[in-house]
Amino acid sequence: MISVEEALDHLFALVAPVDAEDVPLIQAAGRTLAQPVTAPRAQPPFPSSAMDGYAVRTAEVRPGAEFRVIGTSAAGHGFDGAVGAGEAVRIFTGAPMPPGADRVIIQEDVTRTAETITVGENVDAGPYVRPAGGDFQAGDTVSAPRTLGPADLSLLAAMNQATLPCRRKPEVAILATGDELVMPGETPRDDQIIASNGFGLKALLEGAGAKVRLLPIARDTEASLHSALDLAQGADLIVTIGGASVGDHDLVAPVMAARGMEPAFYRVAMRPGKPLMAGRLGDAAMIGLPGNPVSTLVCGTVFIVPVLRVMLGYPAQPVPRRKARLAEPLGPNGPREHYMRARLEGDQVTAFGRQDSSLLTVIAEANALLVRPVGDGPRAVGEIVEVVPL
Repeated sequence: MISVEEALDHLFALVAPVDAEDVPLIQAAGRTLAQPVTAPRAQPPFPSSAMDGYAVRTAEVRPGAEFRVIGTSAAGHGFDGAVGAGEAVRIFTGAPMPPGADRVIIQEDVTRTAETITVGENVDAGPYVRPAGGDFQAGDTVSAPRTLGPADLSLLAAMNQATLPCRRKPEVAILATGDELVMPGETPRDDQIIASNGFGLKALLEGAGAKVRLLPIARDTEASLHSALDLAQGADLIVTIGGASVGDHDLVAPVMAARGMEPAFYRVAMRPGKPLMAGRLGDAAMIGLPGNPVSTLVCGTVFIVPVLRVMLGYPAQPVPRRKARLAEPLGPNGPREHYMRARLEGDQVTAFGRQDSSLLTVIAEANALLVRPVGDGPRAVGEIVEVVPL
């Protein structure tokens, strides 16, 4: 068995960033920006008013001062002229400041009569002017890689970017194996169970930026497994669920070998997820997951999500961890790194009492994995541990 760290190193070596493609701005939410994007002009491109009021010269503003209103500047319709001595332009929020003016008096601080305004006694300091380029300058960049969220898309739209260079979504083919499995909605025999692992894993990987295909269940024959793998053609990553151990019906390893897979490793010193395998099959990376549902989700979080991030152009790094304090004591850990299902509340974490890798009810309630190092001794309440937020 190898360590989790060593397994990750092997997995990172199996993949590389996928190609970039131009994506319309309106379709770019959640996509990964592949290259920095540069603003062609400043925002705002001109000095603009931050309030509704009157554009004047600062040097002339004092209580009781009078100004003649010579025009209007509105958003999208600037004043075609300049402000001279004793003059003011009616201005609205976002409108261009007219040449000659460097200050906005808010409308509440003046009294207007016909075409004249008089400054009130309690006029505030202002200036209520947004400078040209106050948000960003021409030549400023949005860095990459980054997962594009709402604020990013608003910023890039303001930079006049109609299309964005994004990483192609890595294509992942998920293949569950086993005679015992039937799809949700089907009627199982008494000796069968419902296939659940692929649905949770699909959601996890799609949330990490992948395009996922859920293949038909492969039965416990080499012919069925070969037929299912034929459907995975074109995938960047093939993920099998079940059949990766060494029992009589565990056929993934021999079938992959027959198809020419170059193995990277088999078995990892972790709980849950020991019978993990990986390699290279033609143009695709391959990861074989254990069949227990919790093992699938834990290994998907610990291994596949970081692999997808590398394929999307991010650095090769483990899934992020944070520190937390134990709310309840823990006994000693054994010879495998243990990813315990846990509940994280603020800076306090509590491991669930039941940790069997078949218990979906437990992981559905968990919002963190409490990581126990190999050979970790007993831990008391209040001690600091590492957790992976889910």
